[in-house]
Amino acid sequence: TKDERNKSLGEWVKNQRVLYKKNALRSDRIQQLNSIGFIWDTLEIVWNKYFEELCAFKAQNGHCNVSTHDKQNKSLGEW
Repeated sequence: TKDERNKSLGEWVKNQRVLYKKNALRSDRIQQLNSIGFIWDTLEIVWNKYFEELCAFKAQNGHCNVSTHDKQNKSLGEW
């Protein structure tokens, strides 16, 4: 099924990241994955997303004090 294929692919992707972090992934494979925009550090992507949201929030509100009670920005406030 599609879910099984996606799970298998997800496990493969996770394994590529692990190998990369251990410097155990061949350089040609790194290049191949880089050529399709592979994301090596998912935490970095999330951090950058929230940082961009914070910059937009500050531009709109003039401060960075995002409340966790603000329903529109709840996840940003929790970050």
